[in-house]
Amino acid sequence: MLYPVLAILAGFVALVWGADRFVMGAAATAKNVGASPLVIGLTIVAFGTSAPEMLVSSMAAFTGNPALGVGNAIGSNITNIALVLGCAALVRPLTVHSRIIRREVPLLLFTMAIAYGLMLWDHDLGRLDGGLLLAGLFVMVGWVVWEGLTGEGDDLSAEVEDEMPPEMSTLKALGWFSLGLLVLLGSSRLLVWGAVIFANKLGVSDGVIGLTVVAFGTSLPELAASVAAARRNEHDIAVGNVIGSNMFNLLGVLSLPGLIRPGPVEQEVLTRDFPAMFMVTVLALFFAKGFRKSGELGRLEGGLMVTAFFAYIFWLYLDSM
Repeated sequence: MLYPVLAILAGFVALVWGADRFVMGAAATAKNVGASPLVIGLTIVAFGTSAPEMLVSSMAAFTGNPALGVGNAIGSNITNIALVLGCAALVRPLTVHSRIIRREVPLLLFTMAIAYGLMLWDHDLGRLDGGLLLAGLFVMVGWVVWEGLTGEGDDLSAEVEDEMPPEMSTLKALGWFSLGLLVLLGSSRLLVWGAVIFANKLGVSDGVIGLTVVAFGTSLPELAASVAAARRNEHDIAVGNVIGSNMFNLLGVLSLPGLIRPGPVEQEVLTRDFPAMFMVTVLALFFAKGFRKSGELGRLEGGLMVTAFFAYIFWLYLDSM
């Protein structure tokens, strides 16, 4: 049992480090060839926050464990909404802008419904399903970039500037990009190996490990970023980080098992995990719309969301017994 646990821990640490270096190298290279900071921030940097989930899901599918990748995508979303957003609100009550309530969260719920419908239709995550989800990701990125370039996203400019990499030569940037990619590939393989062995030792499915251990680990960057943003009173970053990451998970991460190794979806995903993801997202929307004060997630709401997260984990525990 020791070696799988060490592999999981080492895989998480290397994933975070590799994703950081990968994004730094890619962003610096794009900057050197003339790409605008706004476009870099809305594409490369945004992609980098979901790179661990995407690499883990890809590797899980390549090694014959697509259920782990599906569980990682859904479990990361539950963790992001209930635990990450809840912890951020516990640190400091979050002001949620009306645009997020009126547009971003409903769009996230709509995307969930589309993904759920594709899998519920035939209880299968096939290449067509994966292709449609991935196409949706490109549409979403294109829309966000268009908003930024046409002035709709002017409020993002300061945030993007803060995320720009330091000045470096193109050769050095390409070196960091290559090293980061290699570390991402190696660490995701190590993490998947450890997670599969760990699941076998515990006698639970790959999907459950993906929903819990792997999902929590790959959501650690979002947890750190959102809590730090809440402490700095950067509420838009704390909330937007979670919503953006969940959209990437649904469209990008969930598409990969279908594209790489299509196959049936576990019944529990459709009857337990997807509904749980819907419920915690609707709960967050209900809180933000005016549970006590319209447009605010306070400490009480944050505590209830964290409680909902642990209730879901307990539910998984009872189901796996």
